[in-house]
Amino acid sequence: MENTLEINIKNLEETEKLAGIIAKIVENTGGLICLYGDIGSGKTTFVKYLAKFLDVKEKVTSPSFVILNEYHSGKISIYHFDLYRLEKGGIETVLDELHEYTENENALAIIEWAEFSSGDLPEERLEIEIKYIDENQREFLLKAFGNKSKILLEKIKEIILLQEKL
Repeated sequence: MENTLEINIKNLEETEKLAGIIAKIVENTGGLICLYGDIGSGKTTFVKYLAKFLDVKEKVTSPSFVILNEYHSGKISIYHFDLYRLEKGGIETVLDELHEYTENENALAIIEWAEFSSGDLPEERLEIEIKYIDENQREFLLKAFGNKSKILLEKIKEIILLQEKL
């Protein structure tokens, strides 16, 4: 079982479609998604699409200045973290909280700027690196860590393959 998947995204509609596939799977399992990518690569946009497909009613915004946004109106609770502006002590506090959130099947934790975590992330996670190609195109590299996330990634692959055949 391969633990990575590379997807070339041509436009926002394809980003939305990928978010819809992932949302459909995590709505029953919860989990942790760690997002990597430069400023402007589309991390928050991807989270907005995930939230949309999980029926979040609140306006989804970047948690850059507040560190954590919580959304409880959807199919599962979403805890949306941003590690960009945190010092080491703050990151340790967030990661302690994160372990609690990721044990709940009715919650999805999402971390933007996961590269600032100093590698102390829960073992069970799906990492998504978003690379800016041009104004419209992005490259998504998904990596699964832990058994639950490996199963999640296999389901994503199956759905994508099925949709390509249609």
